[in-house]
Amino acid sequence: MPAGRHRPDSLWTPGRRPLTVGLVLTITLVAAEALAVSTAMPIVARELGGLELYGWVFSAFFLGSLIGITVVGGLIDERGVVLPFVIGLGLFAVGLLVAGLATSMPMVVVGRLIQGVGGGAVPPVAYVAIGRSLPERLRPRMFATLSGAWVVPGLIGPAIAGFVAETWHWRAVFLGLLPLIAIAGTLATRAMRSMPAVPEQPKLEEPTVRRGWTGRYLLAVATAVGTGILTTALLQPNAIVLVSMATLGLGIALPAFHRLTPAGTLRLARGFPTAVLLRGVLTFSFFTVDANITLLLQEVRGWSALAAGMALSAATVSWSAGAWYQSRHSHRIGPERFVRIGFPVVAVGMAGVALALLPEVPAWTAIPFFAVAGLGMGLSYSQFAIIVLRDAPLKGQGSATAAVTLSDALGTALGTGMAGALIAAGVRANAGAAPGLGAAIAMGVFVALLGFLAAPRLWRPQPSTALDTRESAATVR
Repeated sequence: MPAGRHRPDSLWTPGRRPLTVGLVLTITLVAAEALAVSTAMPIVARELGGLELYGWVFSAFFLGSLIGITVVGGLIDERGVVLPFVIGLGLFAVGLLVAGLATSMPMVVVGRLIQGVGGGAVPPVAYVAIGRSLPERLRPRMFATLSGAWVVPGLIGPAIAGFVAETWHWRAVFLGLLPLIAIAGTLATRAMRSMPAVPEQPKLEEPTVRRGWTGRYLLAVATAVGTGILTTALLQPNAIVLVSMATLGLGIALPAFHRLTPAGTLRLARGFPTAVLLRGVLTFSFFTVDANITLLLQEVRGWSALAAGMALSAATVSWSAGAWYQSRHSHRIGPERFVRIGFPVVAVGMAGVALALLPEVPAWTAIPFFAVAGLGMGLSYSQFAIIVLRDAPLKGQGSATAAVTLSDALGTALGTGMAGALIAAGVRANAGAAPGLGAAIAMGVFVALLGFLAAPRLWRPQPSTALDTRESAATVR
């Protein structure tokens, strides 16, 4: 065994190995389930009927995850990481069981909603566990390791899920993960129980306002409902209905998001509040293309589904490569500079994908360019969590990291929703998918450049007075 495995700066020392293995297995299983459901769901819909509920299978998971993300943040701050992790994995397992035994599509939707609540609890718990159990120099390596946990599911997960669903039964796609969830959860829980207690913090670092269970739950529901209305509005062909529903959705979701995120998030206050917002900006930008690149290659360039999937695999591998690189150099370069590097790399990669819309340009050029965008994500994605874990008060880490995950989820939903609206508009105008895809890519590139321009707000001034210190310690209201 290499000597490095025994160095105190390794993730694989005996004291850290259970947490590392437990979190990696958990994230791998969550990733595998997400990819497997996308592959098996057409078979599920054919057997159970209810094709009109097909989209709700995915929307229910997303809306449930918003509730799980929001509620678990306060629970972490109040009760530590073990209880939220056990509850989250327990709900995820219950959702798998309900969906795997479903006799109708509405039952599948209910199972996916429960899965979403449980799955939404996992990332904030993982972030806080990393922040409280690992020194700052090891956190980038752990985030790179967790990013790598998506590689194998991304490369072979859909193929395995398709084989299982067609050869045995689609129910095995859900039920087969239950024993593995139990193993991963047991390993991670044992490691979390041995984590040191959170020391008492100075009074200026306490959360400015503590929200009870009722308040956080209502805000979580408001965020989910408002976002659901907004994303539904984007698909409406009638302009009046679209504007009315979008206004209502924003009116519900935006105030809730404002109250669930650190003070100053929406106005880009320096330091970790900006990190919370820019995480959503990054996912908004990238997923305008990620959700539609296979559509581009299949509908516009005539590729098969298998061939088009190579673009997603290439981005998955390059994302992990970028995460590996930042883990080796984050201490020297710093997370703020990696964000400044990552945003333009994402923008260049996605702009290159747009070239594949031109008939005279070989379609295969989309693959290396999208891999460049994935590399930019790997360089920058985890940096926002690193900044929050470094700068947020220890007793507010649960709420702050939940805010990062919430921003991530909202950015993904809005990016894919707005891109879908642009594509649908082009199809309704009998222009095909290409114009809408071009507009969606341009929107994603523009938003990535906005993120690059806002990134200097990640640097916080060194406090020189008591007032400055109090402001730098602002946390979730």
